[in-house]
Amino acid sequence: MKLDHLVHFTRTSPATTSRYWNDAGFHAIIGGSHKNWGTQNALMYGPDYYIEWLTVEDEGVAARSNHPLIEHLRYDQQGFGTICLRSENLELLAKQLESRGFQTIGPTDAERRTETGELIRWKMLFIDQTISVALPLPFFIEWEEADEARLAGLKSKGAIQELNEQLQLDALVFSVNNLEQSEDQWKKLLGGSLALDNCRLVFQEGTGKERLSKVRFASAEQELVFEQGVYQMPRFQ
Repeated sequence: MKLDHLVHFTRTSPATTSRYWNDAGFHAIIGGSHKNWGTQNALMYGPDYYIEWLTVEDEGVAARSNHPLIEHLRYDQQGFGTICLRSENLELLAKQLESRGFQTIGPTDAERRTETGELIRWKMLFIDQTISVALPLPFFIEWEEADEARLAGLKSKGAIQELNEQLQLDALVFSVNNLEQSEDQWKKLLGGSLALDNCRLVFQEGTGKERLSKVRFASAEQELVFEQGVYQMPRFQ
């Protein structure tokens, strides 16, 4: 299974967020709005995943959305939230997860309208889990387009440039209070391994709120801290 994207909750507009990362030598873009959720995002793509900086655009809509991810955003407000894994068949995955003892929510339909008016659609599947200081389990996505067509489209629009394709991930590092318990739970969820096809999942002992704590890229040469999220990044300028 592959990482599709990681979600970083922010209090910053997509325009300001994308400007920060572009000024730092990377290529980030304004994503668009989720009108049914009251949120908007900025995005930065790697070769086969992306980072989503998600913020509230309309608090009233967000409060009424009854959506697991938006409820998580309103709880955390800021900092790394959760990760999303890609699937080609969420209906089948839901049955597999239920057989492993996890209660699921979905699949549900979702969409985002870009600044240019394009409507992008996908489906989402969540684990039924109370939002708290405990580490949130990943959620899952199935895109309407096949991966090859979707990535080709992103390249043709300039969302993925040559620089983005150099952003190879090494590891996502999670801070947890009970190392063995967390690793066992995630291995059970993922079918026995913490190694995704495009990055490693690493758990480290910590205290307090359990969340993703660091995003580590291959060939990291600098550490950037943005809205309480730590990124160990290569240097392109």
